[in-house]
Amino acid sequence: MKKWIGRLLGGSEKETPVPEAPEQEQDEAQQDPELGALSREVDATYYRWLTAAAGYDASKELQHRILDGVRMLVHDPDSAAELVPRVPELIPKLMRSLMDENLSATELSRELAQDPVLVAEVIRESNSAYYRPLTPIKTLEAAVMMLGLNGVRMLLARIGLRPLVRMEVDGFARHALPIVWDQSEKCAFAASMLAPGMSASVFEAYLAGLMQNVGLIVAFRMAGRHCEGGRMPGSSEFGLRLLNISRQLSAVIAAHWDFPPQVAEAIVHAGRPSTPLAEALAHGDRVAKLRLLIDAEVIPADDPFVTSGLDNFQRRCLGKLGDLDD
Repeated sequence: MKKWIGRLLGGSEKETPVPEAPEQEQDEAQQDPELGALSREVDATYYRWLTAAAGYDASKELQHRILDGVRMLVHDPDSAAELVPRVPELIPKLMRSLMDENLSATELSRELAQDPVLVAEVIRESNSAYYRPLTPIKTLEAAVMMLGLNGVRMLLARIGLRPLVRMEVDGFARHALPIVWDQSEKCAFAASMLAPGMSASVFEAYLAGLMQNVGLIVAFRMAGRHCEGGRMPGSSEFGLRLLNISRQLSAVIAAHWDFPPQVAEAIVHAGRPSTPLAEALAHGDRVAKLRLLIDAEVIPADDPFVTSGLDNFQRRCLGKLGDLDD
């Protein structure tokens, strides 16, 4: 099961090497200065908002215990992957079919028609505000033509990872999980929109966006074992460290599940983008967090985070993300 992404993308059964963080990231206290003070502050603001109702002044000892627990999982991919749900068997089967670039809309529709739930999902997606069809789409083949091959791939990847949202969790994780997944979906869309301008793969950027918070979900579950009453350390410094080490854990799980190596590498290097894919992910992540903060009225749309921190295309991308919830 863990090899599903690799097989659907034509990979081998060999173990994917786990990407290593650069030396500067081994101590996750600092992010890359190249992303600038604005990016760091966006992350801090996002974490403070995410933990607002549950945050408290936790002891340094407790903070280190949580971070050390996440670090241990970074070096234990098997145990880390056990803490998140597995992907349904049907999704890899369909996505392997999608690797044929010559697959027609009719042939693809025939594959999807095997599952009525997927048929409904594809038609619903094609009628969403994101695609804005001129007239309502009612047939599967018309929906497939609207989404295109990449659009169907991205939808299936999202459906495949959706069990993450349905995990049985308690404590702070119960509050945080749906928000973190929302941010993941928005990040995936943003990264895929930004990818062409950075000469990165649209689909790989989308996969990286969906996967980049898996480690954070695991980290919040772990924190629940140490923090009583659904609480979470509210310190911005702790939050930045947790976001950074959790990104490394996400990369480890992505490699363990045999995602393309470049996807795992982009996740682990997103704090210090050194490849076009990592850069698309880093900017997509920031745009997605800003979208959530604006929608929650934590910051106004004319905040310097937006007006000074994003270029024109990134601001358009920010606006496009607003359509996802319509």
